Amino acid sequence: MREMISMIVVLTVLTVISGGLLAAVKSGTEEQIEIQVLKFQKAPAIESIFPDVTNDPIADRFTIKTEEMKLQVFPTKLADGSKAVAFETKGTGFGGPVGLMVAVNINSDKVIDVRMTAHAETPGIGTKPKEDLFFVSQFTGLSIMDTDFNLKGSGGVIDAVSGATVTSNALCTAAVKAKEVYQKLKPEIIKQMK
Repeated sequence: MREMISMIVVLTVLTVISGGLLAAVKSGTEEQIEIQVLKFQKAPAIESIFPDVTNDPIADRFTIKTEEMKLQVFPTKLADGSKAVAFETKGTGFGGPVGLMVAVNINSDKVIDVRMTAHAETPGIGTKPKEDLFFVSQFTGLSIMDTDFNLKGSGGVIDAVSGATVTSNALCTAAVKAKEVYQKLKPEIIKQMK
């Protein structure tokens, strides 16, 4: 009986120490991971969406926090003088979360462009929407306020990429989330941009 109690105590101590070390590592690397995600996933998408801008959306980024979410917003001034923002939302694909960077013109509430960001989809199949610019071009010019961004098979306006229906659906789900986020947070976004 004593051996069992001492074994339980030893396992408890080891578990507490291991949990503490994992928490310390996570907390110590969190900022570096965020910098890497910004540099290698979000920045290329933003630079592809906004090739000609009068400011640096990465440097000018700000975060909006609500009870339900934390949203990183990348504001920009377009060459024609209008203001735009980009932000990322996620859907669930075949391999897990799939990120979609959505850029919206604040003045017209029209989607400027979208890009697939983070994903763990099957190379060559699930990554087709990232490589196929026809898919992302379907979002361009649509109103973020009243467009149904679902796939056509679900009553929406977006065609799926052949062979990558699950990923296409995940990106459409992310676009629907972007619509909801934008509608809810547009006043706060405008306030932060001033």
